[in-house]
Amino acid sequence: MIRNPRNLLWIIPLGLLLSSPLWKSFVADFLKARGGYDATVAEAYKRQSQSFILDHITITLSTNGRVEWKVNAERAFTGKTDREIGMIEVDALYTGKGKEPITVTSSRGTYLMDERHLILIDNVVVRKPDSKEELYTDLLHYYDATKMVVSPVEVDIRGEKFNLQAGRMDYDLSSDGYDFNERVKVEF
Repeated sequence: MIRNPRNLLWIIPLGLLLSSPLWKSFVADFLKARGGYDATVAEAYKRQSQSFILDHITITLSTNGRVEWKVNAERAFTGKTDREIGMIEVDALYTGKGKEPITVTSSRGTYLMDERHLILIDNVVVRKPDSKEELYTDLLHYYDATKMVVSPVEVDIRGEKFNLQAGRMDYDLSSDGYDFNERVKVEF
């Protein structure tokens, strides 16, 4: 007589192991993938995109869970792909430094989701209330991965005690450092 039936539980795995040649091929056939890989279907799926037109949208850009940019637009639509958002009448707010927010406005804009790249076009105005400065340009790029703001066209910065004009500007948001070149002119 068996005193403890739990001691017989080791027989179950032993029985499965010893009988595996009998059932292994049936289970393998049952678990085998059905169908095949069709390259044309996969390519068509890649080309498939979603198109949209939206009124009054907000895009937020975050770093480490903290919202740094809040970009509002009167109208948004898909660009060349569904990973590109075109915008009209853009109004953005940068709060990344923890100081008084920097406001940015422009007539048009584009946001490339995969590159985390914001492009502002036509009548771009950047207002920095802490330093009482305003920047005017027609093209401004913001690269979220590097925290760089680049204006490859002419910029005009007006402060309380100076006016600066340059043909190009690079601005590092993390270090608050400017780099101007191409016909730099400063008036005090």
